[in-house]
Amino acid sequence: MRRPASPLAALALLLACGASAAQQQEQQQDRPGAESAAPAATSATAADTPPIPAPAPEQLPPVQAVTKQLYEDALQSIAEGRKQDANQALRRVIEQEPQHAGAWLDLALIQCSLGRPDEAERMFRTIEERFAPPPGIVELIREARAVGCEQWTPLSQYSLSISRGIDQNVNQGSTRVLNPEYTLSPEFQPQHDQYTMLSGDYMRDLTPNGTVGFVQFQQRRNDTLRQYDSGALFAGAETLWRWDGWTLRGTVLAGLISLGGEFYQRQYQLLARVGPPLKLPYGFTFHLQGSVGRNSYVTLDTFDANTGELRAQFSRRKNDSVVSASIGVATDRATGARPGGDRHGANAALSWQRKYGTGLTAEVGYTLQHWRGSEPYAPPVVDQVREQDTHTLRAALTYPVARQQNLILEVRQVINRENIPIFQYNNRQLQLSWQWQGL
Repeated sequence: MRRPASPLAALALLLACGASAAQQQEQQQDRPGAESAAPAATSATAADTPPIPAPAPEQLPPVQAVTKQLYEDALQSIAEGRKQDANQALRRVIEQEPQHAGAWLDLALIQCSLGRPDEAERMFRTIEERFAPPPGIVELIREARAVGCEQWTPLSQYSLSISRGIDQNVNQGSTRVLNPEYTLSPEFQPQHDQYTMLSGDYMRDLTPNGTVGFVQFQQRRNDTLRQYDSGALFAGAETLWRWDGWTLRGTVLAGLISLGGEFYQRQYQLLARVGPPLKLPYGFTFHLQGSVGRNSYVTLDTFDANTGELRAQFSRRKNDSVVSASIGVATDRATGARPGGDRHGANAALSWQRKYGTGLTAEVGYTLQHWRGSEPYAPPVVDQVREQDTHTLRAALTYPVARQQNLILEVRQVINRENIPIFQYNNRQLQLSWQWQGL
């Protein structure tokens, strides 16, 4: 889940990391990143001169390097909504460097957002008396006082999309048969249809330290093949811990899936995503993600299963582009006499996203999922152990047509290859969506 941008993170970029009061007045117009800050923050900066890069940690004295890292950790906590963690980190920064103007301002704003008006006012006065802030910062402090600091206000965001699409193989039908002497009946052959889909999600802070709750739903209605109408509703919570450069993001979710207007499946899942403090070349980051889950079928007695996955993910963000790659292993253990028994598999994914100056965002992605059963699928009719390779290619263009409104064009190709011919299928989808976003 992606959090809404925090004004505290934007405001922090207005002030120099570790700068003295005099340096702050000279350099506040040259902060890197100010051009991408929130509107309230950009009003307090100017872009008349090029940004002055901060010195690398290895160029700083040991104490300053530690302070710089603490401040960066605090900014990261602010961006992730972990205000209590940011509060502790900023207090340590001020203890080590009392003239750190940026830490004072961020800490004052955090006290205000946590509903501590007396502490926030004391810090606002210290900033005004000690640092002689420029007019833009004075105005931000005035606005914070006017709004008030009476209680913690949880942030929330939502999105709603309505889509129209074409699906060339709604039922995942196949043209292959076990015996060349036979042909498949029409209901098992590929069936084409058009559909309308409504989807959305809602996320809200549950605690001041970054724990969020979320709800997601999707409902698809086919024009003709109504027996394949589908829906899904998921709810869950997510929290993040960070210590000594390590991050751990934990998620719990539960969901219901419907097919043909009836409940079809229940899903439960626990996920953990660990990020070690590794310095990888070319700006790549590394995360290790593990999950365990339970799939329970409402109308099928022998298909319930417990699942598990372990995935390694590498990603790189540079300017307006993001590249991500992952590889993993998975297991799907049947709890009953499921055809084919347990399954074991592997997966891989590669994606690229780029945002252009016009606001247009382009995305392309590829995933591969491999499964192999542990027993013959259905002897004596099918004596083979089922092997499945599903290739999925996706491309999308997102264009902002208005404030917080996007037009999304998406194409998807699925190629499912199996050693049991009757299960093979191909599918192509074309979908156009209108999306509304709000806070």
